Parts: sequence; C-alpha cells; structure tokens
Amino acid sequence: MALTHRVERIQAQVREEVSQMLATEVRDPGVGLVTVTRAKVTGDLSLARVYWTIIGDANERKKTTKALERATGFVRHLLAERLALRRVPELKFIFDESVAAQDRIEQIIQEIHAEEAARTVDSPDFVEQPADPPAEDAPKHGEPK
Repeated sequence: MALTHRVERIQAQVREEVSQMLATEVRDPGVGLVTVTRAKVTGDLSLARVYWTIIGDANERKKTTKALERATGFVRHLLAERLALRRVPELKFIFDESVAAQDRIEQIIQEIHAEEAARTVDSPDFVEQPADPPAEDAPKHGEPK
C-alpha cells in the first residue's frame, strides 16, 4: 500500500522529533547515545514504530531497550505537544537489525579485498595478460573475408 504524502511527512517528523528528544530531553542514563534510524507510521496514524541502533554489545542493547520502554510515555507526551495531530500515535521502539547486517556485509567485502591483495602479493610473477590478442590473418572490421 502506497503511503500518502501526509503519512510520509509525519514519519519524517516523528523520526526527527524523537531523535531530538532522546538526545536532549530524556534524562534516563540507560538511554545513552541512541541513533534513530527511521520511523514507520501506520496509515491510520495509530502506531509509530521507531527504529533505533546503538554502538555497543548485547548487554548495552538490553539496557537501552529497557530504558526506551520506560521513556515511551514521556516521549509520546512530548510528541503530542510538538505534532499538530488530533491523536498522537502509540510508540513502539524496535532495534534496527539492518545496521548490523550492513556492517557484516561491509566486513565481508573488506575481507575479500584483503584476500585478493594477499593473493597478488604472494604471486608477484603473475602478470595479468590481456584477453586473446586479435589474430594477424583475421579480417579487420569492414574488410571482406
């Protein structure tokens, strides 16, 4: 289902506002340095899924998840003050797994490049030859056979 321009605008506004709130107004020390990656709002504006990520291990992630759950009501209250909506959507904070997947893909690509570099260093005699050179007696383009 295609989102309307209004829903897309509200998604961007929710992402920006929640990101700002978490950085400056939420005083819970468990929140830490959270990065809001995106926000998805349902078509009827009843639910906003806020995707976030953090640099750290699984323990840090659990701590932050609990802190965000505690701060959900406060963040929603602040959002109600800032958005011009009759009814503010419920907030659901979801850890963004796509960032970790992107990091893993980047790591794999770097490993491949390192292996290729090691292979060329290991065999310095190997000189890349161009593909088959044109045969001398083959007709040139435009010449009759």
